[in-house]
Amino acid sequence: MTTSTPIVAGRSCGTCTLCCRLPEIDEFDKPADAWCKHCVAGQGCSIYAARPSVCRDFLCLWMTREDLGAEWEPARSHLMIYGQGPQITVLADPDQPDLWRREPYHGQLKAWAGEMAPAGGYVIVFWRDEVHKI
Repeated sequence: MTTSTPIVAGRSCGTCTLCCRLPEIDEFDKPADAWCKHCVAGQGCSIYAARPSVCRDFLCLWMTREDLGAEWEPARSHLMIYGQGPQITVLADPDQPDLWRREPYHGQLKAWAGEMAPAGGYVIVFWRDEVHKI
């Protein structure tokens, strides 16, 4: 997801820093589920103005999909969701066991997978060392 996709009116990252923790970021030799060395808890990126393009161009689906309600806000859901080719990728907070399997999340993930399947798409969830294809 790149910044060329419009942000839904009224949405912002706020104090959410899941994208600073959950994904692997090669540019910083940052493994998945580890805090980025540039993240300041509750504030965000300490190098925001000079952050690399991999960070600058990223927007989670909550920021760009108007149909995702407040329950999908990453700071609330503990899920970071983004589109990646023919799939929707879900990175789940390692401190929230099986949250993605609870409602309203699991039902919506299954619905997305069903909608995407005819075209070869799917939903994949990463939680700690586990990978779940829906």
